[in-house]
Amino acid sequence: MSITKLLGIKYPIFQGGMAQIATAPLVGAVANAGGLGIIGSGGFTADRLREEIQKTKTITDKPFAVNLMLMMKNIPELIEVILEEGVKIVTTGAGTPAPYMETFKENGIIVIPVVPSVKIAKKMEALGVDAIVAEGTEAGGHVGETTTMALLPQVVSAVSIPVIGAGGIADGRGVAAAFALGAQGVQVGTRFLATIECPTHPNFKQAVIEADDTSTTVTGRSLGGPVRSIKNSMIAEFLKLESQNASRDELEKLSMGSLRKAVFEGDAERGSIMAGQICGLCNEITTVEEMITSMFNEAEEVLNQLGKITIVDSERELVLV
Repeated sequence: MSITKLLGIKYPIFQGGMAQIATAPLVGAVANAGGLGIIGSGGFTADRLREEIQKTKTITDKPFAVNLMLMMKNIPELIEVILEEGVKIVTTGAGTPAPYMETFKENGIIVIPVVPSVKIAKKMEALGVDAIVAEGTEAGGHVGETTTMALLPQVVSAVSIPVIGAGGIADGRGVAAAFALGAQGVQVGTRFLATIECPTHPNFKQAVIEADDTSTTVTGRSLGGPVRSIKNSMIAEFLKLESQNASRDELEKLSMGSLRKAVFEGDAERGSIMAGQICGLCNEITTVEEMITSMFNEAEEVLNQLGKITIVDSERELVLV
């Protein structure tokens, strides 16, 4: 079954479950535009998650999901809210959904983990998940080490369930590339940051718009939790401390609350503006619907053009016919 039929969506695009950002205004807009909106529950209490689910229901009557950061201690309480509110799709990260799979399946919930490696993808398939998001290191926020170009085809070859490509996708060319590598759809985060419905401070959006391909860097490798963000004074200080083997406490003190500073206060220098390497293609703010529609129109054009490519045997080169 295709991912669109499995989830009941029009376009095979997931909106990343970005903590503090992926809330009702964005999630509802994505669902209404035909994609899979995903509430990012990272840092939420059970009451806050219920509030966001109920707000989203007032915006859309289409399917949407909740992302669970499984390292959080209140996951059982969040799952209880998901069950009570009738959400039928869950994406997961930062841990294994194994302890909760029986509950999910008993309640007809579709489970889609985000993975950074083939090894973990195989483990997730063995657990009985319904699909997998294979996310490359180009993505914003928490990242693995393998690039999307290398990771995606290897995961597709290793599992038999649908695979969604993520990391470094912001236009129709990226969608077409993911399809060519075997994906059934894409998950996008950074491009959604540059939408009208994204509930972040204007300074956050402007930082994304102004960024280019070299504007991001990864911090937190020494802590075992690498995170990709746009470079600023706080990030530079963090990297300096890391190079000096600063303690976890010192690093966490510096970065505590930095995402909230960026998202809600618009502090582009001391806040953490989590975004991916594809920032350079996010050069205008549009509506979510305009973004998704143009992305898939372009993908269709690209794929049609590729259909006209052939290999000329005598020259062993690709030409348009």
